[in-house]
Amino acid sequence: MIVVCGVMALTTVVVQRVYLLGDLDQRVTDAAARSQGGLQRRPGGATDLGFLNERGQPVGTLAARFDDNGGVLAAEVVTGDGRQRVLTAAQREALAGITADGALHTRTVPGLGTYRLTALAGDGVPVLAGLPMGDVQRMIDGLVLAEAVIAALGLAAAAGVSAVVIRRQLRPLGRVAATAVEVARVPLDRGEVGALTRVPGPDTDPGTEAGQVGDALNRLIDHVEHSLAERQRVEDGMRRFLADASHELRTPLASIAGYAELMNRGNERIEPGLAWRRVSAQSARMSGLVEDLLMLARLDEGRPLQLTDVNLATLVAEAVWDARAVGVDHEWQLSLRLDAPATVVGDQARLHQVVANLLANARVHTPAGTKVTVVVEATGAGCVIRVQDDGPGIPADLLPSVFERFTRADASRTRATGGSGLGLAIAAAITQAHGGHIGVESASGRTEFSVRLPATRTSSRAASAAAGH
Repeated sequence: MIVVCGVMALTTVVVQRVYLLGDLDQRVTDAAARSQGGLQRRPGGATDLGFLNERGQPVGTLAARFDDNGGVLAAEVVTGDGRQRVLTAAQREALAGITADGALHTRTVPGLGTYRLTALAGDGVPVLAGLPMGDVQRMIDGLVLAEAVIAALGLAAAAGVSAVVIRRQLRPLGRVAATAVEVARVPLDRGEVGALTRVPGPDTDPGTEAGQVGDALNRLIDHVEHSLAERQRVEDGMRRFLADASHELRTPLASIAGYAELMNRGNERIEPGLAWRRVSAQSARMSGLVEDLLMLARLDEGRPLQLTDVNLATLVAEAVWDARAVGVDHEWQLSLRLDAPATVVGDQARLHQVVANLLANARVHTPAGTKVTVVVEATGAGCVIRVQDDGPGIPADLLPSVFERFTRADASRTRATGGSGLGLAIAAAITQAHGGHIGVESASGRTEFSVRLPATRTSSRAASAAAGH
């Protein structure tokens, strides 16, 4: 605004000065013409300047006569009382060099100020006439002063209004900043974090800049809160995991320590062979648990698998045969629905473990006489392994966490209903490492685990060729 006001004021002064100087120049030229005409009608000599006595000559009008060489013969000025006063030698010296060609000149005459002068010759008597520039300069100075005052008042008013408007517009930004400060004071590095403060709804209007900042801050706070909740969930899960793992390891360790103490004492009530068998069984149980934990750790680290082409039909058939040998009190059935080769790229040992864990889960958690059906489906899009049983089903409250580690239907920490609770977690981790997906659906009388694995390029091309034929 200062620049705009300055440019406008300068433009006004320049235009006004050009206009006033033009008007003054015109009056100077007219005065010279009138003086020349008056001398032609007067009978006076070469130094006669009596035309200055004529009516209408303004105060300060200056006139002069020249000789043939351009020297000043006579020069006078109209004084404030309407009379003429002869110019001094120094004042005449300021008029030297002006030729009678009608050109306008600006000279400073000592004691009289700045003048606009012109000299005319033409067909008449050569004469010089001039008018003072003081009035023009005073008018320009007055204009500059008026514009400066007006600009200052206008800028002051604009600054006041702008300050009020800007502060009012930035109030939401201040509230956004206050919210950010409040959130920054919350200790996010420890403990459970509750709901964080949000920017109020009116301050999140996307139509304003401050509202956009408020909305962005709310999204950031949502992200931080979600991350903190996820961190808390992971920490809680890790605490439960460590507690369960410690309990699972403590039981066999306690048994081993107990049997060892009995043998050290030479207690005759327990046979040494039985004690050694029990120690070996508990050691094997502990070793299996450690191996499962180590496998989960390796899968979490993303260690590469030993990838080969695996025929799922053969793999599942062998796993069902092994399960039938162990679970003779269950009814086992295998169904192959192959529209394409049931071949995937994967780690054969790990995929066999997935199927074995699912079959063991069905055998351990269902009563004798339960029918377990294993279905292998193969299409061009991939392969699906379904393990179905007609047992009592999985409790509804357990379904969301059935693939989490140490999840068991038996809340007590006994092993009456099976293993340590890592079987399904291992199956899920291996499936995800192969780029697949594992899911479960359960109701009373029907439970189904499904493992979906992507097809290999070879099987996809074979399926496409079969479809073409």
